[in-house]
Amino acid sequence: MVAVFGADGVKSAAHVRSVIRQGRWTQHTSGLADGYVQGNVVILPAAEAGDFLQYCQRNPKPCPLLAVSEPGQAGLPALGADIDICTDVPRYRVWQDGQVVSQPTDISDLWRKDLVTFVIGCSFSFEEALMQGGLRIRHIDQGRNVPMYRTNIATEAAGPFQGPMVVSMRPFKAADVQRAVEITARFPNVHGAPVHLGNPAEIGIADLTKPDYGDAVDLQPGEIPVFWACGVTPQAAITQARPAFCITHAPGAMLITDLLNHQLATS
Repeated sequence: MVAVFGADGVKSAAHVRSVIRQGRWTQHTSGLADGYVQGNVVILPAAEAGDFLQYCQRNPKPCPLLAVSEPGQAGLPALGADIDICTDVPRYRVWQDGQVVSQPTDISDLWRKDLVTFVIGCSFSFEEALMQGGLRIRHIDQGRNVPMYRTNIATEAAGPFQGPMVVSMRPFKAADVQRAVEITARFPNVHGAPVHLGNPAEIGIADLTKPDYGDAVDLQPGEIPVFWACGVTPQAAITQARPAFCITHAPGAMLITDLLNHQLATS
């Protein structure tokens, strides 16, 4: 990371985006641009955008909307004056008929005048508050992407969009779980409090060492796995809806905005 961002580290979201825009950072963004809100990305043709907007509104826990663009507009001025959604995500997923067909680092050549961008809150944003509260984040300590899992928790359908909730997992000592719940509950726009604590089998997860997205992390003796709703949930819905064309972020490779995490906290 030092080689890419310099020995002084990352100072601003704009700096991170400039590095990403140049193609110099194509990995997950966990731990980057401390203090700034990160977002999941879904880009759909306008014909499908209404149903997807309703899907997000019906499922605010996994899909808390931060911004929606006008059709054909690559900018997101509410999230950052210089944002270009075609270049400012480290890695994208291009979908055709519900299948991932490529994972480019720039989608400028795929942009169309009918495309609508949705930016959804990300749990990376509350990790800063967890760490400020004295809690360690295992995937950050291990230099990995957060582990994410498909569950047996159904989301509420809207048009063709439906499917299971995806969750992210962070392990904590039993004595720290309540603190983690209280801290994250203050951030409803980035998933808020956990949706499940403890036994993963109760929400349909068979093996924590085999996440559906991201990287497995070590679970130490005496630790409890804690699960938060995750903004990758729309990708599970896209698999079922099978739109002819769609673009998302690659799991863990987020759009970093100019919003500050503390601005999303409730009192």
